[in-house]
Amino acid sequence: MHELEEMRNQAYESSKLYKEKVKKYHDKKIIQRQFKPGQMVLLFNSRLRLFPGKLKSKWSGPFIVKEVKPYGAVELEDPATKASWIVNGQRLKPYFGGEVDRLTSTISLDNP
Repeated sequence: MHELEEMRNQAYESSKLYKEKVKKYHDKKIIQRQFKPGQMVLLFNSRLRLFPGKLKSKWSGPFIVKEVKPYGAVELEDPATKASWIVNGQRLKPYFGGEVDRLTSTISLDNP
């Protein structure tokens, strides 16, 4: 009976150590980004499942930072539609480019 209790305690301890290592690794990979209201940013679209492949960009935008909330939340505003929403700051990166062409073209792949 004591051996069984000892094995269970060892399993709990090894599980605790594993969780600590994984948390330390995860926290090391998080990049702290500081955004300011009025800054232009690009938004990473991780839920892009409509047309998977190399031709579709996963970054959309640019958007304007409207407000920076505590704990990494950022309120964005679309300059074209003036719509705003809140996203996780880890999904954003600063935008340093010029004007983005938002026009898309469609190519039909019918057999001739």
